[in-house]
Amino acid sequence: MKPINDLVNPLLTDLYQLTMIYTYWKNGRAGDSAAFDLFFRKNPFGGEFAIFAGLGEVLCFVESFAFTDEQISYVRSLMPQSEPEFFQWLRKLDCSQLRIDAIREGTVVFPRVPLIRVEGPLCVAQIIETTLLNLVNYPTLVATNAARFRMAAGFDKVLLEFGLRRAQGPDGAISASRYCYMGGFDATSNVLAGRLFGIPVRGTHAHSFVLSYRGLSDLRERMIKDTTGHTVDFVEKVLHMRTTLGGNSNEEELAAFIAYAQAFPENFLALVDTYDTLSSGVPNFICVATVLKSLGYEPVGIRLDSGDLSYLSKRARRMFADSGEKTGYDISGCLITASNEIDEDVLMSLHKEGHEVDVFGIGTHLVTCSAQPALGAVYKLVEIDGEPRIKLTQDIEKVTIPGRKDAYRLYGSDGRAILDLLVQHGDAPPVTGKRVLCRHPFNALKRVYVTPAAVVPLYATVWESGRGPDEPVTLQKTRQYVLEQLNDIRADHLRLNNPTPYKVSLSDTLYGYVHDLWEKEATIAELG
Repeated sequence: MKPINDLVNPLLTDLYQLTMIYTYWKNGRAGDSAAFDLFFRKNPFGGEFAIFAGLGEVLCFVESFAFTDEQISYVRSLMPQSEPEFFQWLRKLDCSQLRIDAIREGTVVFPRVPLIRVEGPLCVAQIIETTLLNLVNYPTLVATNAARFRMAAGFDKVLLEFGLRRAQGPDGAISASRYCYMGGFDATSNVLAGRLFGIPVRGTHAHSFVLSYRGLSDLRERMIKDTTGHTVDFVEKVLHMRTTLGGNSNEEELAAFIAYAQAFPENFLALVDTYDTLSSGVPNFICVATVLKSLGYEPVGIRLDSGDLSYLSKRARRMFADSGEKTGYDISGCLITASNEIDEDVLMSLHKEGHEVDVFGIGTHLVTCSAQPALGAVYKLVEIDGEPRIKLTQDIEKVTIPGRKDAYRLYGSDGRAILDLLVQHGDAPPVTGKRVLCRHPFNALKRVYVTPAAVVPLYATVWESGRGPDEPVTLQKTRQYVLEQLNDIRADHLRLNNPTPYKVSLSDTLYGYVHDLWEKEATIAELG
């Protein structure tokens, strides 16, 4: 397996990773046994959950990890004082001695629960830090954003990712398309992403296409074949339908719609707001769509890209129905697609006001994650040569949970998750039907007893002895898993406004272990 992007290689790191591993190597510590946790401290977007993404690319990276001679030469130029033997050692470095355990990609996850656990030689586990964070932070952020858009729009709506032109460069655009699909979107406009990942690709035309037609004289072809193969004068039929329906729509726009329908009679979807949506765009669409219907085709629908989407969608739906009563051809089921700077607030407002939109095309606010531009996942050393390490700070949020840990999700009798429980690695797991004490990591008075109806371990070994999974999970299966996960967690934890915090707890043994170490490592202040 190789990363999808050639830029993902050992040089995609921070310089201090190289200076640290040189120091370890020089001090004879390169092979010390280390354990690191990759986790995030705070849920994104003011919510109470995230969708873990990026694991597939992490595994591709560790499998392909190796310095080339050219890369070694560049590192040597950055660190000219380093001993030559270091670069010989660096050339042989790989990830074959690492063990990586991880939560399944696509899982709904919460702060402090490690997403990935890395164990192995100190230098190797250290040097991959920056790359792993890069491969997890944005994918998790944008997959979470996509899931939130999915919940705001409703599971019965079609969601299209239209972010290619607004994403942060080609790399950001490809990642956005991939992980928005994982997070619950149905298709993308990004052709390359469709080819790379098997994502359905959707699209229609732009305003420039409509503006390029100056009238019916620009139509070089008048004919079209119906579904039986019979050739008819399409322009004549559309103009006759226009007379039947009445109105004074823009003829330049009508010419554009005729041309597009001739090119794509089985996939006719028109952008209707170039001139005036209700007095021109929708009537012109109805004329063309009705003729297509009479020829045996099923027109797809319209796209609204401006204005009051609630009002316009309802009026357009009514106009579809009214036209059927006049012509005898029912196009009331044509889809209404809406785009134009849609964000969570717009979706929530449309839900409140009522609308007739079937499909949402969402770009800027989705792929740029404008509501929060970064996740902030971190990678922390939690054990060295079997000894636990803890990072202490006056900011409680940044205190780490030391040592290797296992994690379990405890479920209630209703089938919904109650909390995630961290225990010391190797300790007996919680048992179904047996009461277990679950403690807040730092507040001694916050504790609960839980008698789980089901217990699910969160970690699986995904890399060991230089091998990953025999068959990587497909993007399509992970997307389906995400949608299932969104039904696995209580709705009040997932709601977009004022969600209920989800509990991440420590076992009683781990709680005591953490606080004993905290007291041992913390400096005692002196006064006077």
